[in-house]
Amino acid sequence: MTIRTLLAAALLSTSAIAAPALADHHGAAAHADAATAEHDKLFALFAADDEASLKRNPINALFRGDMRYADKIGDFGTDAYNDGERTAAQNNLTDLARIDRGQLGATDQIAYDVFAWNQRELLKSLTPDILALTDVRPINHFFGIHTFYPNFASGQGAAPFKTVLDYDNNVKRHANFVEIIDRSIARFKQGQASGVVETKLTIANVIAQLDTQLAMPVEESPYWGPVNTIPATFSAADKARVTADLRKSLTEGLLPSLTRLRDYLKSSYLADARDGVGLMHMKDGSKLYQQLVEGSTTLKIMPEDIHKLGLSEVARIRTEMEKVRAEMGFNGTLAEFFEYLRTDPKFKPASREALTQGYYDIGKQVDAKIGTYFATQPKAPLEIRPYEEFREKFEAGGSYQSGTPDGSRPGIFYFNAYDLPSRTTPGMVTLYLHEGAPGHHFQISLAQENEALPAFMRFGGNTAYVEGWALYSETLGYEMGLYKDPAARIGTLSDEMLRAMRLVVDTGLHAKGWGRDQAIEYMLANSDMGRTDATAEIERCIAIPSQALAYKIGALTIQRLRAKAETEMGAKFDIRAFHDQVLNTGALPLAVLEDKINAWIAAGK
Repeated sequence: MTIRTLLAAALLSTSAIAAPALADHHGAAAHADAATAEHDKLFALFAADDEASLKRNPINALFRGDMRYADKIGDFGTDAYNDGERTAAQNNLTDLARIDRGQLGATDQIAYDVFAWNQRELLKSLTPDILALTDVRPINHFFGIHTFYPNFASGQGAAPFKTVLDYDNNVKRHANFVEIIDRSIARFKQGQASGVVETKLTIANVIAQLDTQLAMPVEESPYWGPVNTIPATFSAADKARVTADLRKSLTEGLLPSLTRLRDYLKSSYLADARDGVGLMHMKDGSKLYQQLVEGSTTLKIMPEDIHKLGLSEVARIRTEMEKVRAEMGFNGTLAEFFEYLRTDPKFKPASREALTQGYYDIGKQVDAKIGTYFATQPKAPLEIRPYEEFREKFEAGGSYQSGTPDGSRPGIFYFNAYDLPSRTTPGMVTLYLHEGAPGHHFQISLAQENEALPAFMRFGGNTAYVEGWALYSETLGYEMGLYKDPAARIGTLSDEMLRAMRLVVDTGLHAKGWGRDQAIEYMLANSDMGRTDATAEIERCIAIPSQALAYKIGALTIQRLRAKAETEMGAKFDIRAFHDQVLNTGALPLAVLEDKINAWIAAGK
């Protein structure tokens, strides 16, 4: 119902006689009853799907703090797993069609639409022709259980180690991990036979990652971490047993499985891996890339259009950078200015400790201002940590690990201190705003803490919204006064440039035939990134095609919707209310978000 219709109804009701008013009351009551009935059916569907999904994906339950299936990781990579996911999605769409969307309230309609979108996207990824391109490439250096699991099982990750049962479940998960690693080897072999293979670059990086893990003595590996934090409440017998069980699971199971994977990749698979780094060089890769683009951006959009948008954004941001160059009194070219920012000692962190303290200080500044822009803040605290040394070499500049819905486990903002001389300080503020508060920490925490939402909206999401919000959050630093220092301002422009360049290089690599070195040089020419960071970014784009597109596409959408709201609502626009509208229904496909904000604007005029 539009606001004009509501006003007309209100005017009519003031002159209505008693009988029609009573009839209207009964009609409204009947409509409310119908809405309640459809709501109940909708949420019963959501609940049933969520419960079944947790059984198929037990690791998701553990991340929520649900320990019912904590002795398993899952059957990922099996045909049975794919069949189960496919059947569930098909049944969900059938059941959803039996619910009258028109009878639902506005928020329920959003939930209906997001659920339908999720099921359709899942089915697209589970067709036999797509699985033939994805299942046979189960691991690369940026996407794989071999890098996720060490932190998860370290005693510092999501897996709890408070009870004897927690330690026993850890050993059982190790056995499941071994199954997944051996299954990955089998899938790789299928790809070798079909001619659908990973790149030499990504596989060489995986081999290096595995070499690093396997070179560690057992007692120094992340997997041994839980032994170092055994609760004092454990009996001496329990301590001895869980320690012995863990050692056996590592020395006889987990570590030999990683050795098998490393040796197979090195001795067999690497020779058959492809030289061309883009998907266009892989059998049926262009078809896969188009689907990945649509999934990552949640929009029907072509790689060529994204490439052109990226070139336009790069040109715009270069103009802003020129202004800051002049403000900082640097008289050379923009390329020379970038080199100055990369190399001048004043822009280098003095030490890991100084870098850490710098992020602590930024966090305090943000905390002092955040209430002006957000009426609702997460219950979960936010911790700031450097990456662990066993994984820092292959990680991005920063990332976020979510806490638990009840706030008992904090969210964690990780920053990268590897190769410290290659790191620079101007981008610290914008990285914190993106990965920490109010970026990923606010968006992810507020969604999962909102118990009024169905579970798939609390804990699910899509990259365009999630990363679009985080990139939009970087722009709030202007309003918070965090970019008054031109060095910090060039830092945020550099990060915005990174996301614009990603539009160019990701489509360049996977749709236009660019090579790794060409893409790296493009980034160096248009930003102050160091070669280490530029290399990591390009190898990330190679490893997870299309994911990097979502940031800028999502942020531009949120920025456009905010500008529209400010223009159309005028003095009635409230930034805290706008942020609530964007965040209070979880991560939405961009078209669904746009419909929601447009309705809010219309109602608020």
